[in-house]
Amino acid sequence: MTTILVVDDDSHIRELISLYLTDEGFTIVEKADGEEALKYAADFPVDMTIMDIMMPRMDGWELCRKLRELSEMPILMITAKGESTQRIKGFQLGTDDYLVKPFDPQEMVMRVKALLKRYRISVSKHIQLGPVKLDRNKYEVLFGDLGEAVTLPLKEFELFYTLASYPGQLFTRDHLIGQVWGVEFEGNERTVDVHINRLRDRFEGYSAFFKIITLRGLGYKLEVYHD
Repeated sequence: MTTILVVDDDSHIRELISLYLTDEGFTIVEKADGEEALKYAADFPVDMTIMDIMMPRMDGWELCRKLRELSEMPILMITAKGESTQRIKGFQLGTDDYLVKPFDPQEMVMRVKALLKRYRISVSKHIQLGPVKLDRNKYEVLFGDLGEAVTLPLKEFELFYTLASYPGQLFTRDHLIGQVWGVEFEGNERTVDVHINRLRDRFEGYSAFFKIITLRGLGYKLEVYHD
C-alpha cells in the first residue's frame, strides 16, 4: 500500500484530501502540524507528503527542508498563496508540485498519481523518452532507433536524468546546481545554461518526443510529448 502523509492544521482540508485519496486506494496518515509530521516521517515509511505552508509550530517551508534531509519522496504543497515567489521558494526547498486553495479535488488526485509515477520512474534508474532510454546504472543513453549507446559526460548525464525524472516539473538553476554539482559548488550558475544547451544540441533530432523548455526568470523543465 502507498502511504501518503497529509499535513494541514485545517481539519476540513485534511478530511477532503483523505476522502478522495482513500477512494483511490491510498493509505492516509493525517497530521495537524509540521512537528508531528516530521516525527512520524522519521519513524515510519512514507511514500509521499501533501502539506500546507502556513501551520503552527513548524511551517511548510521548514517541514519541506527537513523532509528533504530524510527522503527523496515526492512533496506536494497546498497553500492559499499563489504568487510566483511562493512557488519558486517551494521549488528551491525541494517541493515537487504546487496547488493553490481552493483546489479541485480531482485535479489533486491526478497530480498525486503523476508525482508517484515520476518518483517510481526515478528510483528505477531507467527512464524511457520515446526511442531514447537513460540507464543510470551505466550512465549511458541508449538510442533504440539507432541501435547504439552513448556515454555522456557525468554532469551532463546527471542534469539530463534529473530533468527527465520529473517531466513537466520546473527546476530553478539553484535547485539544479544543488542536485547535480552539489551545494558546495562555487562556479557560475550559467554553468547550468551551458550544459542545457549541450543537451539540446545533442538531442535536437528527438524534439518530437521531448524537449527542454526555458521558463524565463524561473528555470528549466523537460516536456515529454510521447511515451
